[in-house]
Amino acid sequence: MSDELKKYREQIDRIDDELLKLINQRAGLAQQIGHVKGNGAVLRPEREAQVLQRMARANAGPLSNQGVTTLFTEIMSQCRALEAPLRVAYLGPHGTFSEAAVFQRFGQATEGVPVDSIDGVFDAVEGGMANYGLVPVENSTEGAIGRTLDLLLNSNLNICGEVLLQVHQCVLSNENDLSLIRKVYSHPQSFGQCQGWLNAHLPHSERITASSNADAARLAAEESFAAAVAGEQAGEHFKLKVLARNIEDDARNTTRFLVIGKQDVAPSGKDKTSLAMSAANRPGAMHDLLTPFAQNGVSMTKMESRPSRTGLWEYVFYVDIEGHQSDAKVAASLAQLKQIASFVKVLGSYPVAV
Repeated sequence: MSDELKKYREQIDRIDDELLKLINQRAGLAQQIGHVKGNGAVLRPEREAQVLQRMARANAGPLSNQGVTTLFTEIMSQCRALEAPLRVAYLGPHGTFSEAAVFQRFGQATEGVPVDSIDGVFDAVEGGMANYGLVPVENSTEGAIGRTLDLLLNSNLNICGEVLLQVHQCVLSNENDLSLIRKVYSHPQSFGQCQGWLNAHLPHSERITASSNADAARLAAEESFAAAVAGEQAGEHFKLKVLARNIEDDARNTTRFLVIGKQDVAPSGKDKTSLAMSAANRPGAMHDLLTPFAQNGVSMTKMESRPSRTGLWEYVFYVDIEGHQSDAKVAASLAQLKQIASFVKVLGSYPVAV
């Protein structure tokens, strides 16, 4: 070993020793905060968002902001777990993109609770089996997840956060070659995200829907001449070979997940508010619903419609706006909206995904 290399490694060792000491000091302070809070909320989404935002602003490199965010998410996860394990319900089984989103948001010191449906995620949180739940709400290729929107409308749970997960699909199989594949299992959303690739490379293979990508991997693992379209983590879990990677038609393919829970989240400084609203079926009704946001200078980032199930051709509109519901402009907009709309429900205010 050269003297120069030895010098650098000794410097790294000293820095590592100092880092370990400082991280343990941070953990000790986190424990003291937990004692002060007593039986308060296990998670403070706005506080964690502020930490990540501050670290990204202070980052001078060479680490990327994403790398810094991942690092501090794990530090906060380990510190949080010293008080009690955070239980988060998600659409299982093990190996789904939902599970990956759980650990991206909450870190590895989290107890994932896999359930068999989106309804089950809501039930787990409402029934106290989990502190929080994580549900998919939209995909950049395939659009909104209708079941999640319907459940948000009727549940007493709040949206407490969001996660943006870049989704890379793979072809997984026991076989060694694509030419041997006769059937393909996957979730309908994943089929939609990869239909161009599948049409080009597996045009004659039967496509069979599964309840989740991980369940598709399980089915493929039990058969010959079968494959699954799923994430690589599902392949690892069921010991399948990867025959093709990144087969999604859009390389930017991203799924947005929502964190649901029983708490109201305080402002973080960079927030989003989600709400549902409807109006009478008359000319100009939609214009009237949107006017309060325009008058108060509140930016709307998304609007999605769903049948209201209360009458034929009547709809509920799901809207995301910038800002927290306690912000003056947002509060004024909501107050005006409630005077106009036939129905308004604020689904939650929460930090924008970092």
